[in-house]
Amino acid sequence: MAIAKAERLMNLALCLLGTRRPLSKRELRDSIEAYVEAFGPGNGAGGNDDSFNRMFERDKDDLRELGLVIETVESLDGEIGYLARRDSNRLPPITLDAEEAAALGLAAKVWQQARLAGAASGALQKLRAAGLPEDVDPYGPHGALEPRIPVHEAAFEPLMLACRDRRPVVFDYRKATAAHPEQRHVEPWALECWRGHWYLAGWDRDRGAERVFRLSRITGKVRSRGGRYTADVPDVVTVRETVASWAGEIADRSARIRLRSDAGYPLRAKAASVRELGDGWDELEIPYGHGLDAWLVEFGPDVVVLEPAELRADVVDRLRAVAKG
Repeated sequence: MAIAKAERLMNLALCLLGTRRPLSKRELRDSIEAYVEAFGPGNGAGGNDDSFNRMFERDKDDLRELGLVIETVESLDGEIGYLARRDSNRLPPITLDAEEAAALGLAAKVWQQARLAGAASGALQKLRAAGLPEDVDPYGPHGALEPRIPVHEAAFEPLMLACRDRRPVVFDYRKATAAHPEQRHVEPWALECWRGHWYLAGWDRDRGAERVFRLSRITGKVRSRGGRYTADVPDVVTVRETVASWAGEIADRSARIRLRSDAGYPLRAKAASVRELGDGWDELEIPYGHGLDAWLVEFGPDVVVLEPAELRADVVDRLRAVAKG
């Protein structure tokens, strides 16, 4: 569906850019194959005029949001026509200094492990064609740097496309404390990489609340679903802040734990103090916030909670739930 719409918008844009005079809705309807297939010719005899008008208005608004300047012109006989003048839609000359070109080069190299590598390389080629000076090498000034954002999860690409196209999705998700995955119906908002892991923020329809999902815990395929979003998408999706809150990064208390001497390095990095206890154990004081119990469970028998009592009880409950399956 997304490909069909993109093709329809492209054909409409080409018609509007390729004409020297304004084209009426009827002429555009007869010129674009997708409109003809969906609604028939624009002779006014069919019953699909209202449906065509709604789709045409949506398509026109989408092109304007993408930056195409579409003029509405009324002829002498009162007929409304549309066109996109080339001089109004021509990009200005692209001028990039060495630092800006280097930033683009680094951004392109970030995605070399992902499916976006081809698109990133193509974007640089288009900049060259649009006027990027030949003596400016986007890769050169910082060639020793190799920035990478690893994307190994199969769920990344379908979720990225779903976020872009605002399509609800369904997937099976296994929580850290659960033995088996469960199905989740989500309206995806944004993806973000945090501490080496990819996360999806969105609206969980089953729970009626915002949720963040770690992509490595999604099992099976991500399936798209039709229909519109039922919840408003925030202007700013704070994936990182939400993940930090659920992971115990935002804390107003402290907890004491015992940790095996050769384990739990992420916990050691967060610790306010570390004291050797001997016999292969250390005692750590770490920040205590929402979600810390779920994180501690991931370390299994290498962690023992000393205090507070409610944190210890929460960790024990989660371990028992996992043991029961």
